[in-house]
Amino acid sequence: MKRHLVTWLFACVAGITVPAVAQQKAPGSGDVRIPSTPETVIRGHIPAYLPPIMRVKPGQTVTIDTLSHQGINTGDDPIAFFARGGIPREQVLPELPDVYGRVKPPPGMGTHVLTGPIFIEGAEPGDMLEVRVIDVRFRVPYGVNFSNKGVGVLPELLSAPVFRIIRLDTERRVALLSPEIEIPLAPFMGIMAVAPPPDQKTVSSRPPGAFGGNMDLKQLTAGSTVYLPVYNAGALFFTGDAHAAQGDGEINGTAIETSLTPVVQFFVHKGKGASLGKWPRAETPTHYITMGIDKDLNLALKAAVQETVDFLVQEKKVEPAMAYTISSIAVDFRVAEAVNLNQMVYGMIPKNLFVKEKKAYWYKQ
Repeated sequence: MKRHLVTWLFACVAGITVPAVAQQKAPGSGDVRIPSTPETVIRGHIPAYLPPIMRVKPGQTVTIDTLSHQGINTGDDPIAFFARGGIPREQVLPELPDVYGRVKPPPGMGTHVLTGPIFIEGAEPGDMLEVRVIDVRFRVPYGVNFSNKGVGVLPELLSAPVFRIIRLDTERRVALLSPEIEIPLAPFMGIMAVAPPPDQKTVSSRPPGAFGGNMDLKQLTAGSTVYLPVYNAGALFFTGDAHAAQGDGEINGTAIETSLTPVVQFFVHKGKGASLGKWPRAETPTHYITMGIDKDLNLALKAAVQETVDFLVQEKKVEPAMAYTISSIAVDFRVAEAVNLNQMVYGMIPKNLFVKEKKAYWYKQ
């Protein structure tokens, strides 16, 4: 139980350096592969003090296995939990029971399973970390949606827990919700984060923040980019809370929670952390994405609008009044999620507004 809380605190106090996991080549898919094992995952929090499991160079392709917390946070052994939904033992990832038995979340924190931290060479406080999502791969052909009384946007709607184990047709790219209903698959990582500032020591994995975290931004599929501020040497990147599909808002508390393998590249922009504004930003082939985060949804919207105006002024060199006009007539503001203590609103800025812009994007649709 090398990575449970007692060992973490002991290592922090005693100054012990825990060796990084040996780098593994990903056959035909990149430079480095990081497995999801009790030695490479943590649960429920994003710490600033944990020694890295891997050191990578900017530009390396990094393939990261992740595990869903569904089947781990139910009080049952994962084999028994999934068996009740008709999932045979051989379709349950073999590391899931090991993590269930050995990795526990600290008291008062979240429940997500996170792979990390990953140390990106050259990243220092004040820098900006660019995370390119090259691909997002399915590990299992099913996912889970869970809700309960007191959960989600309508907390009184349900009177008892409801677990739905949903089969995925990854060839046709649909979730088989019922014989009459199919949901298009659009896999993405609900949590992508850097470690918080050292003085915070650790934060819960549940609410998103300036460090990223549980943003639940459905736009972060393959071909997207997220930009995060760096607070610690190496940035210390974590990811988890994988989703096969999600509607904006994630209103009953969960998406189609599953286990995915994202393939990413990291790039470090020296001294550019302050250029982000207060919150992370993202980008797709067709849009720039700004964010606003607050416990109050109205204030989250206000923050997202301010971030949009600031982006247009700083990056597109328009006057504030014009930026406000553009935000009103051309930018869509959407609720990414409204169920994780902090609410997150994002603004979708179409790139085709800027007719003379020649900036190339790394991903071609």
